[in-house]
Amino acid sequence: MPSHVDWNAEQYLRFEDERTRPSIDLIQRVRLADARRCIDLGCGPGNSTELVAARFPGAAVEGLDSSPDMIEKARKRLPELSFVLADLESWEAQARYDLIFANAVLQWIPDHERLFARLTRGLTPGGVLAVQMPNNLSEPSHLAMSEVAAEGPWAQQLARAGEAKAPIGSFSDYRRWLAAAGCEVDLWQTTYVHALKDHDAIIEWFKSTGLKPYIDPLPAEQRAAFLERYRERIARAYPVEADGKVLLRFPRLLILATRRG
Repeated sequence: MPSHVDWNAEQYLRFEDERTRPSIDLIQRVRLADARRCIDLGCGPGNSTELVAARFPGAAVEGLDSSPDMIEKARKRLPELSFVLADLESWEAQARYDLIFANAVLQWIPDHERLFARLTRGLTPGGVLAVQMPNNLSEPSHLAMSEVAAEGPWAQQLARAGEAKAPIGSFSDYRRWLAAAGCEVDLWQTTYVHALKDHDAIIEWFKSTGLKPYIDPLPAEQRAAFLERYRERIARAYPVEADGKVLLRFPRLLILATRRG
């Protein structure tokens, strides 16, 4: 995650079960018989790192994140593992890894053609780069963010807030870029459907991720006004189910790139 953003581990973990589901799906598809060295990039509070360590119990597993709060929580959760505070935008692997795991982090880093090539250089022959990225910028949840940002008194201040996330490439883009980097590629997209308590739960979900570039720069009064307008938008976009819950659709792109031997 970008180093200039102050990430809140406790807010992120309010939806730990839901956020961990894509990591589980991704790690289960990694076709490595064994691994000696693994790293979890953008490890957050350690929920994804825990899955990597369980999948490869004999491996030396590291975690990396740019947030001191996330690293602190990860170290408390998994004291037997190694966690490093570093900026992924400039990180270079100092040794080769059998698995580089990157769950819900690379969408914050620009220039994916160069980024993915740089990451694959850190793989052993036969090693795997496993990536999961939200691909939901065209969903109502995110369209509403940019619409509210453009309408209110904060419009000038938030004019570039939507640029915090890097554009997600097409399936063809990632297949082409990774093939050029010497990898076999398997990629797919899954839309997860989360039954949340109410519309406020959608807000709480994104307050730790997608909403941060919009609300963090605002003073408290404007932040409250922004979130109220945002709530009105998502209330229209996400109807209430018979049991009172709302269904949050969340498309995610998953990629496995295996470096040729």
